[in-house]
Amino acid sequence: MKSTGIVRKVDELGRIVIPIEIRNKFDISEKDPIEIYVDGSSIVLKKYEPNCVFCGNTKNLVTYKDKLICSKCAQQIAELEKKEE
Repeated sequence: MKSTGIVRKVDELGRIVIPIEIRNKFDISEKDPIEIYVDGSSIVLKKYEPNCVFCGNTKNLVTYKDKLICSKCAQQIAELEKKEE
């Protein structure tokens, strides 16, 4: 992990401001969803990107039984369903 040298205080509601330079670098806009991870003793913020539940791909997503899957995985599921018939 690389230090930015930027320090922010947590306000009384537990909020921090992500500096504009970092928001611009990661294309984070107002109201964008952010995922929060814990990695050992670190808190990691990441812009949320929906992805395929099977392979993690973020391109060409479709909904299948209320889950997001990519077109490649959807095609594989369709082939499996044909074999079962």
